[in-house]
Amino acid sequence: MRVRRSAIRPSPLFLGILGVAVAGGVLAAFGDVNTVLTTESDPLLIGGIVLLVLGGWGVSLCLHEFGHAIFAYRGGDREVALKGYLTLDPRRYTDPVLSLVLPLLLLAVGGIPLPGGAVWINHHALRSRRVESMVSLAGPFSNLALGALLIASVAFVPMAGGLAAGLSYLALLQVLAFVLNILPVPGLDGWGAIEPHLSHEARRFGAKARPWAPLILFALIIGIRPIGELFFTVSESVFTLIGGDEFLYQVGLSEFMFWR
Repeated sequence: MRVRRSAIRPSPLFLGILGVAVAGGVLAAFGDVNTVLTTESDPLLIGGIVLLVLGGWGVSLCLHEFGHAIFAYRGGDREVALKGYLTLDPRRYTDPVLSLVLPLLLLAVGGIPLPGGAVWINHHALRSRRVESMVSLAGPFSNLALGALLIASVAFVPMAGGLAAGLSYLALLQVLAFVLNILPVPGLDGWGAIEPHLSHEARRFGAKARPWAPLILFALIIGIRPIGELFFTVSESVFTLIGGDEFLYQVGLSEFMFWR
């Protein structure tokens, strides 16, 4: 099933968020990364990395939801185009605050890559259970693909150290989002991928647990140290497995969380 070009035209808001990320990348490229190893700080570098990471995370949230929507459209749900989900406009999501504002705020304050909001999919219109699983997996795998693309750009494209650090930290956030979303927990995409193949009783349990199960998971990751360490260890392993540079992401993290 082909998608009309007009249906997937990026919205001005998405382009604006992308513009923030690009502007941050330019500033980071001109920042002095050598100050990371001293007690001094470079406002240009810090500001550039903050804008790059926040803008880039906003872009990735839109691409994550776009992944769900485009696979749903190709799988038989034509309503996603009518709802504007293919325009990458976060205002079209079920709750723009939960979809974009809250994830950006939590990332800025605590460095937590909280998944964004949701696009409503008409599962009855999808052609098969396999398609339903693909629709769910499209979101987290879009994060993994974007992370791999950022890592490849750092590895193969000559660039300033500040820009490389910011992109590396942004890539790590994509991997964290992938690992988190792929977990088979009700309310996350990993559960959505297996749900069509489960029994009626299991799906009913998932529907009841969906509102609170992710909150419990986040509390366990943040509040119980061994669980949090396991989550970040697995994520860092995936990050290095696809070629990520741990030193560069640590530099990007330190500049993004400059007040620590």
